[in-house]
Amino acid sequence: MNVKTLAISGIIAALYTAVTLAILPFGFTNVQFRVSEIFNHLVVFNPRYIFGVVVGVFVSNLLLSELGPIDLVFGVGQSVLALSLTILFSRFTTNLLARMIFNTFIFTTTMFLIAWELNIVLHLPFLLTWLYVAIGECAVMIIGIPIMQALNKRLQFGKLI
Repeated sequence: MNVKTLAISGIIAALYTAVTLAILPFGFTNVQFRVSEIFNHLVVFNPRYIFGVVVGVFVSNLLLSELGPIDLVFGVGQSVLALSLTILFSRFTTNLLARMIFNTFIFTTTMFLIAWELNIVLHLPFLLTWLYVAIGECAVMIIGIPIMQALNKRLQFGKLI
């Protein structure tokens, strides 16, 4: 990893953490609305953004989550899984909107891991919790599509890292 990629990954991780902190506690409850999840769309522009996003999730969960170490396993694991699937899918299409829609679908679907975590730690009902966290994730990711498209016109995410 070159210095530029490392620096931008650090900036992405810091931004992810700062946005997560700004909306506490809405990023850690059973009705999650973690606005920082918008950064997940960065991988559709360049797969190297995975490092910054994953570190951002790790740092946010480490410093801000009250659920303890289990949130590092489930939260980071869910992000790695969903981001990796999106990167894999991106090999089959160059259409950025299709990639973002797929990314939204994958993140929404894989929220079952977060629901499972909340079921284990807080004894919340699995299916209802999955529904709640999936709705929050889907809403954030859908709202993130036009935001990231607009930012991409200005910043050229694909060439930035």
